[in-house]
Amino acid sequence: MAQWTLDPAHSEIAFKVKHLVISTVTGQFKRFSGTVQANKPDFSDAHIQFEADIDSISTNNEQRDSHLKSPDFFDAAGYPKLSFASTSIARKSDGVYVLAGDLTIRGTKRRITLDANYNGTVKGFDGDVAAFEITGKLNRKDFGLRWDATTEAGGIVVGDEVKLSIVVELVMVDVEMPVAS
Repeated sequence: MAQWTLDPAHSEIAFKVKHLVISTVTGQFKRFSGTVQANKPDFSDAHIQFEADIDSISTNNEQRDSHLKSPDFFDAAGYPKLSFASTSIARKSDGVYVLAGDLTIRGTKRRITLDANYNGTVKGFDGDVAAFEITGKLNRKDFGLRWDATTEAGGIVVGDEVKLSIVVELVMVDVEMPVAS
């Protein structure tokens, strides 16, 4: 079984959410880790584990980031990490997969489905490197991120739908060879 680890220097975990209905705020997690185990070279049997440090959230606005870390949203003090564990991966076409798994935020676990594009595997400086682009969406309120406010005109301050955009580069760390019988 091939063992892979996520390379944080060449990966990005980003999200987008509507602000005041007419614009979009983009954010990301700066600290995260993940592992992948796969027997098949095309990752069609991959098992994925991932987590991100809530305290590393960044929207390039310190006041907003502090609010996101507060109990109104992620509650970083009470729930310092979010996590994802895959439950299945299904091949749609060459290099295109549907990835399902359990996402846990604020202690609430929900099944989500993501679209994953496998960009290939190449020889890197320190061994094999594989890359994926993953997209999806979720409703923040399903995970207990329920803070809401409206403007004086009745507009919503923060949208419920969160779009995910994830670029992942993996580095092979170990390969278990089957024992000949």
